[in-house]
Amino acid sequence: MAVSRTEAADSGVVRRMWSALGSHSLLSGVWSFMGTTVRWWWIPDWLPSWCPTSQSQLKSAEEQMLRCVVSNICKQYIQISNNNSLWTLTICTDQVKDKTPLVLLHGFGGGVGLWAQNLDALSMCRPVFALDLLGFGQSSRPVFSLHAQEAEEQFIESIEQWRAKVGLETMVLLGHNLGGYLSISYAIKYPERVKHIVLVEPWGISEHPDTVETDRPIPVWIKALGAMFSPFNPLAGLRLVGPLGPSLVQTLRPDFKRKFSSMFNDNTVAEYIYHLNVQSPSGETAFKNMTLPNGWAKRPMLPRIEQLCASIPIAIIYGSRSSIDSNSGSLVRDKRPNSHVDIITIRGAGHYVYADQPEDFNSRVLQVCDKVD
Repeated sequence: MAVSRTEAADSGVVRRMWSALGSHSLLSGVWSFMGTTVRWWWIPDWLPSWCPTSQSQLKSAEEQMLRCVVSNICKQYIQISNNNSLWTLTICTDQVKDKTPLVLLHGFGGGVGLWAQNLDALSMCRPVFALDLLGFGQSSRPVFSLHAQEAEEQFIESIEQWRAKVGLETMVLLGHNLGGYLSISYAIKYPERVKHIVLVEPWGISEHPDTVETDRPIPVWIKALGAMFSPFNPLAGLRLVGPLGPSLVQTLRPDFKRKFSSMFNDNTVAEYIYHLNVQSPSGETAFKNMTLPNGWAKRPMLPRIEQLCASIPIAIIYGSRSSIDSNSGSLVRDKRPNSHVDIITIRGAGHYVYADQPEDFNSRVLQVCDKVD
């Protein structure tokens, strides 16, 4: 299988896992910051009491993220099995209530607040639902199975139970990163519920390559870092630094502030991302259990894509400046010769396409949805 130079260079590192949150620089910064004062095996995979966070602070941070959304948002917990619930945003006006709803599934380390620049535009033509995946955001954070397939099934069943409780007969599923992976998995199991799939910079599509490019060998120090961090959750370092975490996110990830500069000129986004990811690492642990030590999916979608009903069309959206290999989209199209697969590239966007170029992203998604009904 052909892989890009970027993807080949990344394949031996936890960077692929961290890129789901765009946190490779954060990882490097955390460990440079801590220097030799903390030994790596002290990183806990549970939430230390010294992290300045709480459920109420996460809720407040999300409210700040959504304060610029003009549409009337219904916010509620949807109860599912085992006393779990999924935090849900709904925007639905009388003018569009008969249209097939669009359901937004965020990526690893994300939450509903990150759709702040998209909700108004996307809800103009159809109902929009955005939910925090099980184990993330304000949704319940249960214990997931240690087995990749069982953890994936827990995610899928939570989405199906959510759909039934909300009362959606069919939907357009739009998933970013991990959300894209779960969108395909859900549609394979419940094809009658999905009219269209929109994958945004999806994780977990391609299989792990057997080899990497010989002219771009992976440095020994990167291999060592990968081995060092493999036993731990990908964001454990952020929890380790405790009270320094909020300032660290602001310092090491100024790009998040730029992505939402049309809405905020303060540290709203950094605060939200911090509180999302220092709560109990339930979904984070599930994600780790679904990956190989280098961040590739243990159960990649490409070998399973032929199980997806041929009548379900797919649109795959990539950012032109992203390190995610868009070649996986072509491989999906090759595997589905009798199905519609549209590959869209948004110029000037990175992994967070919907935040980097929100107007272009919203327009492209609306064009895709226009084909549904």
